Amino acid sequence: MPCLLSSAYLAPLSYYTKLLQYDKVYVEQYDHYQKQTYRNRCLIASPNGVQALTIPVVKPDAPKAYMRDIRISDHGNWRHLHWQALISSYHRTPFFEFYADDFAPFYEKRYAFLLDFNEALQNMVCDLMGIETQSERTTAYELNVDGIDDFRYLVEPSKNSSFPARPYYQMFSERQGFQPNLSIVDLLFNMGPESILYLQP
Repeated sequence: MPCLLSSAYLAPLSYYTKLLQYDKVYVEQYDHYQKQTYRNRCLIASPNGVQALTIPVVKPDAPKAYMRDIRISDHGNWRHLHWQALISSYHRTPFFEFYADDFAPFYEKRYAFLLDFNEALQNMVCDLMGIETQSERTTAYELNVDGIDDFRYLVEPSKNSSFPARPYYQMFSERQGFQPNLSIVDLLFNMGPESILYLQP
């Protein structure tokens, strides 16, 4: 049975457990874009605590715009700021240098649409981790889907609170305590090739 997910920017671990668990994944592109979700925001562990990295988007013309139509804004030099935040937070982790060259190009190249950017990043992360799920975009929005496990809600931070906090090594955990369900980059930079083992049930 396949599953259904919303598009997400460097999604949290709860999202990637589904990518690992299912052989086929449909990514929703016809849901209405909402602010303050993982569609354009990820959470990382910084020296000062959990930090949100948010991609600015062009305000849609219509009040209810499809995710597929959301354009990335160049406002605020965000690419540089996000990459510097990742360097500042993770340059001393065991595997940052190992993966840095894979991530850096995404903060140099300009993508017009958020959906394309998220998809390209997700495909790259899956390749790095050895996750071989087949991903495909939806062709229409369906509120209730038959024969597909619906996890579109995982894109909303408030609905991820039940994800089990199974600790792994984090750079700042001695000072801040373990931070559960952060962006996949936190797991990858800290645990490297062992990351896929953590995501398994």
